[in-house]
Amino acid sequence: MMKIKLESVFAKHPAAAMNAPAALRGVSLAIIAGEQVAVIGPSGAGKTTLLHLLACALRPSQGNFQLDGQDPWALPRTALQRLRGQLFLAPQVPPLPPRQRVVTAVLAGCLPQMSLWQSLRSLFYPSDIPRADAALAQFDLSDKLFERVDRLSGGERQRVGLARLLVSQASLFLVDEPLSALDPTRSVQAIESLTRAAHELGATLVVSLHHVEMALQHFPRIVGLRYGELVFDLPAAQVTQQHLHDLYAQHMDELSGPAPVDALPELNARVATPVVMHCR
Repeated sequence: MMKIKLESVFAKHPAAAMNAPAALRGVSLAIIAGEQVAVIGPSGAGKTTLLHLLACALRPSQGNFQLDGQDPWALPRTALQRLRGQLFLAPQVPPLPPRQRVVTAVLAGCLPQMSLWQSLRSLFYPSDIPRADAALAQFDLSDKLFERVDRLSGGERQRVGLARLLVSQASLFLVDEPLSALDPTRSVQAIESLTRAAHELGATLVVSLHHVEMALQHFPRIVGLRYGELVFDLPAAQVTQQHLHDLYAQHMDELSGPAPVDALPELNARVATPVVMHCR
């Protein structure tokens, strides 16, 4: 488990122009060890930047950032590397070498716990095939165990990236929009597998989602970001339709489809045809 604390944090994405505004602006947030949190917000809200900052891949320009009570960037280089070995960032598009076998791509999640010799050997002789197979089974991909990555669909690649997370021994799971290439059935399966695995392993889980209804249904806590600022931080049961309209104001084109009956009770009571939120 790993606890997180941000106090008035500012950060700019590395790819941003020099004169671009900060992607995160004065964000303060505390997440206890083992908690499961969904981060929502319109395009450009700073969700991906927040995950990169939590993964110690991006240094804050201002403010205080702590993991388990210590500033990662104040640690010696070797200690920072060890800390990064306890974190797992699953990007929206997983970096999977095209010619690599799926079993090897999944077991790459174990590399931080391997010696150099073990990691090199694993590239040619995968060391724990049953472990990879069990992780892939969580996403109905066991039949792809020895397939080449370049023969997978986009959705299958995304699920392989999530299976890689499951085999890691990380204390903090950071997942960036894991459902963008998945159909509704696969989306539910993926979220349930992630939340279940985090609970079983005692890992802290932070997921950015563009499917608002999924966030409301599967996560006990919702953080709303807009233009890099924290708009709300609430239990899912307390997120109202007004909160969502305020969060996505001027970005209503990102919302579409019918809402689940139990996801937005306030909306269901006010209109005959509810609207589901799909934030992109």
